Amino acid sequence: MSGPYVAYSYLDQPPWRGELAPEAGRVPAYQHGLPDTVIERAERLLRENVTISLHDHPVRFPADMADTPGYNRTGRQHTAYAGLLSSGLTAVFDNMMDGTACVTGSAPWQWEDVVTDLGMRQADIAQQDSVTIVRRLTDIADAHEQGRVGLVFGLEAATPIGNEVDKLDVLYGLGVRQIGIAYSDSNALGSGLNEPVDGGLTLLGRRAVRRMNQLGLAIDISHSADQTGIDTCRASDAPVLMTHAGARALWDIPRLKSDDALRAVADTGGVIGISAAPHTTCSTAHPKHTIESIIDHFNYCVELVGIDHVAFGPDTLYGDHVGLHTTFAHLLRVGGPTPPPHERVPYVDGLENPSECFHNLAACLVRDGHSDEDIVKVLGGNIARALGDIWH
Repeated sequence: MSGPYVAYSYLDQPPWRGELAPEAGRVPAYQHGLPDTVIERAERLLRENVTISLHDHPVRFPADMADTPGYNRTGRQHTAYAGLLSSGLTAVFDNMMDGTACVTGSAPWQWEDVVTDLGMRQADIAQQDSVTIVRRLTDIADAHEQGRVGLVFGLEAATPIGNEVDKLDVLYGLGVRQIGIAYSDSNALGSGLNEPVDGGLTLLGRRAVRRMNQLGLAIDISHSADQTGIDTCRASDAPVLMTHAGARALWDIPRLKSDDALRAVADTGGVIGISAAPHTTCSTAHPKHTIESIIDHFNYCVELVGIDHVAFGPDTLYGDHVGLHTTFAHLLRVGGPTPPPHERVPYVDGLENPSECFHNLAACLVRDGHSDEDIVKVLGGNIARALGDIWH
């Protein structure tokens, strides 16, 4: 085989005939302007240690994001194999189609659509050997030793289970290892960010948390309303993850989290992944959304809860992320007050796609004077430590 495997090339006819976004070069490379010594140290730390993204979508989207509904209806999003191999990542929490999984209809989170998405992706991954599926902690160590990239399949909301806790067992059996409580809309487990009144974790939600603890499913509260997230942390016997978020104290929008919610995650032994989805983790110091805004949120969370509970979940993809938000605004938009004034950007400079994120983040951490020990924790050590207490 010449070059990395191309998604779904085992089929006689490609499932999607339109143009897909490239895995490199869609936008100009980030100009960090850092000396070679900084870059060399950052690359060494990436190369020698386990690096984990707590949240990304490492797939190729259509070159024109308006084509995404038709693309998703094929049931086959294309894993970005070449892009992943250049990312410096050991493993990535892959949350698949999530709130855009409208394979058979016009509403997301349908059980059949989620299972189709999960099965199709794994059928394709089985055709090659550079990207592997992670089901236990040793799989991440093996991926690092073998020079592969591991995918941890997850869902940003437990909405597809309806009121059937046993469906958590089914998803676990199908390879899912991380599930959120709720997305922006509420479900039977608890309140999402769109709700004007946060009802907290429901009785069904408490049973679901108990079952996730028993199974060894990582729990995510990134899109849960604050009280629902705090209740989840109190109900869980295992560390809880906030896979992709930021601090509302730095940028007052509902998508980001209160100090109490951030502390609740750390109190469980969990980890906060700093997000980079466009126009979310801006900051008053850097209202134009770039990598420097994300570093502001990182520094704030480290000061608030300590270096052992912070990592990165950039929430990036291969394609026009701003265009994705526009195309699926009716499904993805979070309500609430108008954010502070800020310049709109076509992408987050320095964190535009999964291939570049951790190269640039590691360089910034070196630049800012963090020790090798702390950088290793942030790049993957903190997540691996928490997973050791979550996964059986």
